[in-house]
Amino acid sequence: MSQDLDQLTINTIRLLSVDAVAAANSGHPGAPLGLAPAAHAVWKQMKFNPRDTKWINRDRFILSNGHACALLYSLLVLYGYDLEVEDLKQFRQLNSKTPGHPEALDVPGVEVTTGPLGQGISNAVGLALAQTQFAATYNKSDVQISNSYTYSFLGDGCLMEGVASEASSLAGHLQLGNLIAFWDDNRISIDGSTEVAFTENVVERYKAYGWHVLEVPHGDTDLEGIANAIEEAKKVTDKPTLIRLTTTIGFGSLAQGTHGVHGSPLKADDIKQLKEKWGFNPEENFAIPAEVKNYLSEIVKKNQEGHEEWKKTFDQYKQKYPELGAEVQRRLDGKLPEGWEKNLPTYTPQDKAVATRKLSEIVLQSVYDAVPELIGGSADLTPSNLTRTTSAVDFQPPSTGLGDYSGRYIRYGVREHGMGAIMNGIAAFGANYKNYGGTFLNFVSYAAGAVRLSALSHHPVTWVATHDSIGLGEDGPTHQPIETLAHFRAIPNVSVWRPADGNETSAAYKSAISSTSTPHIIALTRQNLPQLEGSSIENASKGGYTLVKQDNPDVIIVASGSEVSIAVDASKKLAEEGFKAGVVSLPDFFTFDNQSQSYRLSVLPDGVPIISVEVMSTFGWSKYSHEQFGLNRFGASGKGPELYKFFEFTPEGIADRAAKTIQFYKGKPVLSPLNRAF
Repeated sequence: MSQDLDQLTINTIRLLSVDAVAAANSGHPGAPLGLAPAAHAVWKQMKFNPRDTKWINRDRFILSNGHACALLYSLLVLYGYDLEVEDLKQFRQLNSKTPGHPEALDVPGVEVTTGPLGQGISNAVGLALAQTQFAATYNKSDVQISNSYTYSFLGDGCLMEGVASEASSLAGHLQLGNLIAFWDDNRISIDGSTEVAFTENVVERYKAYGWHVLEVPHGDTDLEGIANAIEEAKKVTDKPTLIRLTTTIGFGSLAQGTHGVHGSPLKADDIKQLKEKWGFNPEENFAIPAEVKNYLSEIVKKNQEGHEEWKKTFDQYKQKYPELGAEVQRRLDGKLPEGWEKNLPTYTPQDKAVATRKLSEIVLQSVYDAVPELIGGSADLTPSNLTRTTSAVDFQPPSTGLGDYSGRYIRYGVREHGMGAIMNGIAAFGANYKNYGGTFLNFVSYAAGAVRLSALSHHPVTWVATHDSIGLGEDGPTHQPIETLAHFRAIPNVSVWRPADGNETSAAYKSAISSTSTPHIIALTRQNLPQLEGSSIENASKGGYTLVKQDNPDVIIVASGSEVSIAVDASKKLAEEGFKAGVVSLPDFFTFDNQSQSYRLSVLPDGVPIISVEVMSTFGWSKYSHEQFGLNRFGASGKGPELYKFFEFTPEGIADRAAKTIQFYKGKPVLSPLNRAF
């Protein structure tokens, strides 16, 4: 193909991006102008099918510097995805298919939701990890069904964010040779030149991480150099590759090379001179020359032929390896193994008291073989989180002797935020991966940015969050979560479970593994908890249920986790004083809120004062109770039982507050807190 046609295509990409930003009078034209040659070089050799955006063996493209999304949207339009020029004209407008940053749920062809810097490249690590694990699990020497790459663009801002460092460090250790990242080294950030804050040697840093590093010094114009760098990167199979692409932000603009072109539309005269310089009609907007359309249509046609060949290969695979083929097909269909939930353990009050972190380990052990798509790890807390099953193999480069690439246990190291973003990437890969990561509940807060994106993107990842309260004891306030659950319960589309016993722990995992669109955080105790009379997987699966039922109760105590059994003991003390106290276990607000109003009112009815009990922030509990007993201060260092006694989270302490609640509401009309005007 002639160089002139390649250049015309690049300029078409540039001008579509500029016109989209101008139409919105909002956005970032600078990066698309500089990155268009690299985008063209990557996409013209990438493996994808615009008509099947879920094809499992497609290459993935991640725009980590998501503010440059006009570039990505232009590519999607040109390559025939379900996006039109009219959508570019609606860039950044309400309810458009071209939002201000790439959103996987809204834009056909966008792999992950990006924008918060550093998240995208970290997602790319997760995608490359999943590609590698999937290939190692199912490829055979005579039939390969998985051999795709992950490409990512990232900017200086992504490299400054700590999450990118965490994920990149792990990618180097894991030798993910199918990950190829392009650093847009344009030396500009919002504050101006990067010399004001970012002067480290990025190349040497990534070499130290174990990456293969290449450099293209003329990224604005050297299309051949970029293409050669991609081919060179593919030859190195035991290292991820970072391609340093030296570009000029706003290339061709009158303001090129300045921060003024970073986040503001180009002026009309600037757009005019760009179009004239590149041979376009300055009066025409969103122009796509016919020869460009035909050129890219041919690339798409070849890709679709490649997809058809892959389908034939997969059919051969299913014939030669029918059992594995059926498993892959089931996973691609988004279905779990038939009857997997029968492996969930159940308990009776006669069973011994066990910490819910241990009960979590028992669940994982019980379902591990039944659910081959279950994959997970821990942020260097395996012995504390109890996240590794006895038969698990570590996901490690075979050359290390520590495991192999078909392994399903991931050693994330002390990298909670990186772990969260990588988990999102694993979920985004597809193949119905059910992936989890373990840390202390308090340190899920380190990964709050990734958790929020899990919820926004509908990634059904699971956090195994142990040491969930002051019950962890001697590590003290630095490790004891107080506000953490309130924070995560406040995020839309997050299911935050705090099980009170073994049946509730099984229910939490049933919800998490069955989920297709909601991330889960399962908060688990260090201390032993009794198995409760009246609990069951079925009851707990409603998010909240009556554990101790009373006819015409004087008060209802609603609690979660380790406080439920104390509330049961408190109800017995109240009975000795002549009061009838019902007890409700509320392990998950999100699931309970999704039950019918009639069911919820049967659990938390009118006419009864309700007191909530949870050994952390009371924030959010007013939705379910009239009075709240919690911990609105930081904890303390000491043995767990002593701390519970010190803060009065005892049967006596709860009974005393419940009695005061009864007295306060006596003779007053009491509506359930669930009853509201709207």
